[in-house]
Amino acid sequence: MKSPSLKGTGVALVTPFRNGKINYPAFAEITERALSGNTDFLVPLGSTGEASTLTTREKQQLLELCIQINAGRKPIVAGLGGNDTQSMRQHLQSFDYSGADAIMISNPAYNKPTQEGLYAHFMRLAEASPLPILIYNIPGRTCSNLLPETVLRLAKAGKEKFTGIKEASGDLLQIMQILAQKPENFSVLSGDDMLTLPLIACGADGVISVMANALPGRFASMVRLAREGRFDQARQIHNSLLPLNELLYREGNPAGIKAALEALGLCSRNLRLPLTPASETLYRQIEKTVLELVKSN
Repeated sequence: MKSPSLKGTGVALVTPFRNGKINYPAFAEITERALSGNTDFLVPLGSTGEASTLTTREKQQLLELCIQINAGRKPIVAGLGGNDTQSMRQHLQSFDYSGADAIMISNPAYNKPTQEGLYAHFMRLAEASPLPILIYNIPGRTCSNLLPETVLRLAKAGKEKFTGIKEASGDLLQIMQILAQKPENFSVLSGDDMLTLPLIACGADGVISVMANALPGRFASMVRLAREGRFDQARQIHNSLLPLNELLYREGNPAGIKAALEALGLCSRNLRLPLTPASETLYRQIEKTVLELVKSN
């Protein structure tokens, strides 16, 4: 089991809908656009992709299409969520991940496990996983937080099993503690677009970005410049993206990014319940902001 090198800009791909069903041609266009924008890897079936509302068959079809469009160009990290260790193990053993390079697994929601429970959960999943695992710490959605000591314990316990972590706690000190002590080949990726620049300055390897669905080239350029140490130029792009970032999350994710994609003519802003589309007022603000960014590029 060889761990992929996850560095630079990953794209947390949206799942477009039309009349309640997945709009596969729109997904293909957004995926190809991300690849053409010089992003570094693709992440379908995550929280931005509304994976919790998809059937197993839909997930399989989306992953297969992503693999087909990618055609071996970039690594693919397929998302997986859940809070029942045993059923997740069964899924890992039955779902066809052929063609993907890693599986991103979020910390379990609702159960509120201890750190020991989180450690045991991920170790049990690693035993069953056909691919290396990218840990996904997102306490804002799960109400459980993987502390640095637990992350480092996992990283050191399974060097071939855990390829890295997407860190979306928003706690810079927590993430810096991981960066200071992580094994060499364990990637640390920002889970927040606008924390990417400061985290790269502290040694992070990149980001899994929401905004890169809409502005792949510009966002990937910022990340590349920062990773090359050209922080003055990276900061200019970072600052230009701040107004859009605030709007994208005002009514939740992925409502904001889908509004931006509708403004760009790439897909509708429809979501699956219990999520609802961005309001008309917010849509107009996002439309104006994203079109100005595209025009200025």
